[in-house]
Amino acid sequence: MTAKNDWWRNAVIYQIYPKSFMDSNGDGVGDLPGIISRLDYIQALGVDAIWLSPIFLSPGKDNGYDIQDYCCIDPQFGSNDDIDELILQAHQRGLKVIMDLVANHTSDQHDWFLKSKTSRDNPYSDYYIWRDPLPDGGVPNNWGANFGGSAWEWCAERQQYYLHLFAKEQPDLNWENPRVRDEIYRIMEFWAQKGIDGWRMDVITLISKYTDFPNYQVDHNLPVVGWMHSNGPRVHEFIQEMHDKVLAPYGMMTVGEAPGSTPENALQYIADSRRELDMVFTFEHTDVDILPGGINRKWQLQPFSLPRLKSILAKWQDGLHGLGWNALYFENHDQPRIVSRWGNDQAYRAECATAWATVLHGMQGTPFVYQGEEIGMTNIHLPLEQYNDVEIVNNYNELVVKQKTQSHDAFMAAVYQIGRDNARTPMQWDSSPYAGFSSATPWLPVNPRYKEINVMQDRQNNLSVFRYYQQLIALRHRERILIEGDFELLLPEHPQLFCYMRRLEDKCWLVVANLSDGEVSFEWQDLKQLEAGRVIISNMGGTDENRILKPWMAFIMEY
Repeated sequence: MTAKNDWWRNAVIYQIYPKSFMDSNGDGVGDLPGIISRLDYIQALGVDAIWLSPIFLSPGKDNGYDIQDYCCIDPQFGSNDDIDELILQAHQRGLKVIMDLVANHTSDQHDWFLKSKTSRDNPYSDYYIWRDPLPDGGVPNNWGANFGGSAWEWCAERQQYYLHLFAKEQPDLNWENPRVRDEIYRIMEFWAQKGIDGWRMDVITLISKYTDFPNYQVDHNLPVVGWMHSNGPRVHEFIQEMHDKVLAPYGMMTVGEAPGSTPENALQYIADSRRELDMVFTFEHTDVDILPGGINRKWQLQPFSLPRLKSILAKWQDGLHGLGWNALYFENHDQPRIVSRWGNDQAYRAECATAWATVLHGMQGTPFVYQGEEIGMTNIHLPLEQYNDVEIVNNYNELVVKQKTQSHDAFMAAVYQIGRDNARTPMQWDSSPYAGFSSATPWLPVNPRYKEINVMQDRQNNLSVFRYYQQLIALRHRERILIEGDFELLLPEHPQLFCYMRRLEDKCWLVVANLSDGEVSFEWQDLKQLEAGRVIISNMGGTDENRILKPWMAFIMEY
């Protein structure tokens, strides 16, 4: 049994989307040798670990989240020898390696599913979730798939429906079957023995299903994605079994993707006494501009509200303090670029990027940095036919074409704001063709702003987003107050300012960010007469003596 090592509490983790990070062989697709070639860059940023989105053999219906073979590297990324070399090279630089475990579903091309669908009585027949049609031939219930339409797909061979909470090419595994669970644990052991240090667990809170499959009670006949899709009745039993059989023996760090989580149910996953996960990714704050309960789900937007965002983040800071640990993020492969979503990516792009970074890295938890976030990359506007993401394509066909519950223009406006491909455009390294990512046309278009926004250019700018991230990360490694200190939200209803205190023993830090395009009068007396203090870090070189915060100005001050 490996002793518990909480290295992740002091860490900053860098997420790599391999397909878009660095192409080494000129085929337009990022790969493992490309990542190896950029490890010095990642090390220079100062992070402690890299998280790789899936690199396993896959048909690519959902860019690797539909896995055909969990123990074989997809040839587009390289070979199993290449991942061995990447692990070795990362460890030599003091970087830990986290891989992506997709255990809720597989590809429909996985050998398990190909065998499962052949009959109702073969050894793999109950590796997946099969149900008979209703008497009229209809689907078993009104559950919807996250990527649009019904969560049930007809299989002619078995004359049954199978469940898929995502694309129809991603059938859900039947975790009620102990053989399925053992298969997953063997896969995890395979990679643990290769030396990886942890797992990000894709939609791990979805693995347990309500096996009577009741209908959602709604007043329409459209497929529904709701509370029964996550936090099922046996989910904690399953994860505790995983913890005891694999995670604890190998001392592996875990962060679980947890749709539908609140601080209260998150603690059921991450409290030490639970023997489950170390952290979870909440979606509450990233849904702040999505209309709750909308018939078009994530594609039905509402105006962004800074007070609402502050309230959510403060709730997680307070709810987990001393009991669990936060995973802090604004961007990842499923979320758009923060400067475009909630900021100003034109007049104040670098200021905006560093202001949001100050807010995030000042809180308690483990910050996750997504590739390109550290140079202030922006969203992209493409015509519909150029988007690659199955979520965008399927939901457009379902909501705009089939159901006609949303117009083309409204849907595309949502794509431009929150679509996943915004984060998946190739990494912008320099101003050469294809942004230095590849010598060939990339699999997804390069953001046309790459000549202005790239690593080489940013590191020469007066306000370098990269250098500011370096300083924030170094500060986190150096100062216990950021790891252990109490959190107190200030000015919760202020529409432009995000302000909070961090306190530890006799030390007190104030974090302030003006998250707006306007100057804001900052009344110090509202914040306990802070007349004198030492600036720890500022994205504009200090604070304004006239107490006027410039647009997107942010700082941390000790008093």
